[in-house]
Amino acid sequence: MWIHEHKNWPDFTWNQDALTPLLVNVRHRQGRLLGRMEGLGFQLKQEASLDVLTTEVLTSSAIEGEILAADEVRSSIARRLGLDVGGLVPAGRDVEGIVEMMLDATQNFKKPLTKERLFDWHAALFPTGRSGMHKITVGAWRTEDAGPMQVVSGPVGREKMHFEAPHAPRLDEEMSRFLGWLESHQQADPVIRAGIAHLWFVTIHPFEDGNGRIARAIADMMLARADKAAERFYSMSAQIEAERKEYYTQLEQQQRADIDITPWLAWFLGCLDRAIGGADETLGAVLYRASFWQIVNRTPVIERQRLVLERMLMDFKGHMNTSKYTKLAKCSDDTAQRDMRELADRGILIRNPGGGRSTSYRLATADELQGKG
Repeated sequence: MWIHEHKNWPDFTWNQDALTPLLVNVRHRQGRLLGRMEGLGFQLKQEASLDVLTTEVLTSSAIEGEILAADEVRSSIARRLGLDVGGLVPAGRDVEGIVEMMLDATQNFKKPLTKERLFDWHAALFPTGRSGMHKITVGAWRTEDAGPMQVVSGPVGREKMHFEAPHAPRLDEEMSRFLGWLESHQQADPVIRAGIAHLWFVTIHPFEDGNGRIARAIADMMLARADKAAERFYSMSAQIEAERKEYYTQLEQQQRADIDITPWLAWFLGCLDRAIGGADETLGAVLYRASFWQIVNRTPVIERQRLVLERMLMDFKGHMNTSKYTKLAKCSDDTAQRDMRELADRGILIRNPGGGRSTSYRLATADELQGKG
């Protein structure tokens, strides 16, 4: 029996005494993080939120095995939020769609979630009407023609079924009940409601594809309501992606259990707690960039150098060398080598051990930069 076949579905229950210490700890961490971010000032808050939203989009897609280009995601978000950042690049339709959905969920968190809004999200995710090579129903609940919605793994003939969602004829009623609950004024803490909403939606699995990404967008919307802020300073999807195996294990165990969802909520709160704890890394990166440009701009670099430094500060992997510089700056090898030597002489780039063709550079650390200040 799946959880949605239980006679009391979806009247979920949970052990409040067991969850209260976890919830108190999460709420305390949320408060401390939001307080720290308030002290940063508007521009740094915007940069931190841009970093987190970029991570959220990238990792929510990665959970489903879809790898997006980080620079396209960041550019799309920055453009939609009206942020002035360097190195903007065009984004593909797949990127624009999930960015549009995620920003609508978080920036418009006060707006009621309706069937039509969910259909818009789904259509944004699948602008071609296809999932991979397969044509799917877009902007509408899945139909009986699509067959049973099952989550399976393993080779053909030896498949293992992890879950089977409610059949298509139930979807109108199931989703009406879910959306009614979502916009009701129940007394449960908003963070608890975020965990319930995630499980409930992904259990109904109302679309042919994209259910996981939409479930995480709904959870983000509910967490924005809990924070009472559109800016995002921690990424739940990044933490779920880091714990992907356990995430799917927890979902499967709960969907095979009864309507007492204490185990799922305990895991959700723990995952959220770890996500908030990881926000220190994002904050550190934002503060480093602010300090970096404050020092560099005392004697401004030329535009070509600025472009390369912007990329190195964002999603750049590895060290900078002549061939990478020429591609990024669209210049000759001689120009690239001269630019890098100038930046090294100023202490902005640090030359790595080795020379000749293997000469490469890294960005100065925060301590190294302060030494230049």
